[in-house]
Amino acid sequence: MYYPSLLDSFFAPTRVVVVSEERLRAAELEARQNQLDALDNRINELSKYRNSLASEIKASLPTKHGDLDSLESKVTGTGLPGAECDV
Repeated sequence: MYYPSLLDSFFAPTRVVVVSEERLRAAELEARQNQLDALDNRINELSKYRNSLASEIKASLPTKHGDLDSLESKVTGTGLPGAECDV
């Protein structure tokens, strides 16, 4: 029974793969196109996420100054301090 040693794999003949220049360029072009597609998909995902966050923030912000008073009263159960004062 033959057991290959480390030296056998080290001294093994090198493997030469011949590829035409057209195939090499086609493979490089395909790799670049795949990267571009991945970037476009990620940009679309991030844009959707940004728009959803912006809409959540816009919905949670009060639209008028009077809404701040109502928001404060909802949170604390009372109005703003000094709001009842007629001076």
